Amino acid sequence: MTWDHSRGYTPMVATAQRFSELNSGTEIVWEKRSLQEFADQPIDRLADRYDLLVIDHPWVGFAASAGLLLPLDEHLPAEFLADQAANSVGLSRQSYSFGGHQWALAIDAATPVASWRPDLLPASNLPATWNDLLELARAGKVLMPGIPTDTLMNFYMLCSTLGEDVCRSEDRVVSPQVGAQALGMLRELALLLDPLFWNLNPIRVYEAMTLTDRHAYCPFAYGYSNYTRAGYARRPLDFGDMVRIEGQRCRTTLGGAGLAVSSRCAEREVALEYAAFVADPFCQRTIYFDNGGQPGHRSAWTDERVNALSRDYFYSTLPALDRASLRPHFPGYMYFQDHAGTPIREYMKDGGDEQRVLAVLDALYRESRRAEQQ
Repeated sequence: MTWDHSRGYTPMVATAQRFSELNSGTEIVWEKRSLQEFADQPIDRLADRYDLLVIDHPWVGFAASAGLLLPLDEHLPAEFLADQAANSVGLSRQSYSFGGHQWALAIDAATPVASWRPDLLPASNLPATWNDLLELARAGKVLMPGIPTDTLMNFYMLCSTLGEDVCRSEDRVVSPQVGAQALGMLRELALLLDPLFWNLNPIRVYEAMTLTDRHAYCPFAYGYSNYTRAGYARRPLDFGDMVRIEGQRCRTTLGGAGLAVSSRCAEREVALEYAAFVADPFCQRTIYFDNGGQPGHRSAWTDERVNALSRDYFYSTLPALDRASLRPHFPGYMYFQDHAGTPIREYMKDGGDEQRVLAVLDALYRESRRAEQQ
């Protein structure tokens, strides 16, 4: 089971086809779910039905505590895993580690980055600071994701950039001062944007930017190298690093996707061999990338051919990946992620008391921590 996008589905089908050609008698069939289900759908239901799973890394704490996945460090060669660790894009490899074990291979790496239409906004006119971004938004040229999950990730980003990573204490998300400043900045930007953005995830932002000529710049959304490639979209996008806030580049929240093996898998040896085949550096920078994938192995991100075919997407965004922060992994975290974006989004729309919003977030966070202990 993977997710329904050219980045998530077609590279898995292509690698499965080639693996089957190399291993007579083996057939791997991939099914897909929506991007929102990729983030939200409980992994226990999937692990019951599927041998191989492409997962979002915040699920690993729950999966580990429930025994849903194979600990790959107990089954794959140490030399292979050492190469994966040494060639991680930012904290991608670490994002699938929990409780001393490796629960998935980082086959895909992503974090929010900036994107723009080079035919509408020359590189020399890109915003450099938050104030520059607001000016560009006032001119009607800015679009960004506005659904609850992405709103929450943008809140995380601003808090981290302002000096505080979120959810580092047992009872609160962030300090009242930094949280209020982040909320205020998000609302200030939101009020300048086309209301269309409230219903967009990153993919729909990129479709809007490439199918019409209304919006030229997105300040932060999970990057999709597909939109740089010849023939994929009506107009190509360029991607790069983000604006500075108080002298610091925005520090976004790591995404990406990992390939895991269900603990219920009856054909463990074949499944593990295939997982290693997909994560292998040669596959990552060839079959996987060539069929729409966004690799997780660092050698692909620094490969000249890969960058030549993607308008230097990987060279240009790698600094943002390397400084990206990790979301929590504790077993109850997904309850918080599923619910915390909505009060932030409501505040961005309607205003109100920032401290009241932060109190709601803290209550949700404590509830998710209680779920961890049950």
